[in-house]
Amino acid sequence: MTTAMIECCAPLAAEVLSDEEAAATAELFKALADPARVRIVNLLASAGEPVCACNLNEPVGLSQPTVSHHLKKLVAVGLLEREQRGKWAYFSLRTDAIEKLAAVADLKGVCC
Repeated sequence: MTTAMIECCAPLAAEVLSDEEAAATAELFKALADPARVRIVNLLASAGEPVCACNLNEPVGLSQPTVSHHLKKLVAVGLLEREQRGKWAYFSLRTDAIEKLAAVADLKGVCC
């Protein structure tokens, strides 16, 4: 039986994050530590266009003030963009933030 050796000190394929980049990325993940916020991000990702905040209450199953609170947190960390259209606020994902999350979470080929 042959056993493959594991290279313990092989260089990482991805660029190393600076302390500032790591802290900013940790804030993005911290904002996603709430299931309602994950659902909001998922809904916006599948929408393909900006979504009115008023259309998120029912799918997320939360009241308008609670959804607004979660949206405010997601905007504050830079995951969402907010666009005011008259009295309605529309939200969409910020591509650069999503790309950063995807790059950090890209674990293909890491395990077994």
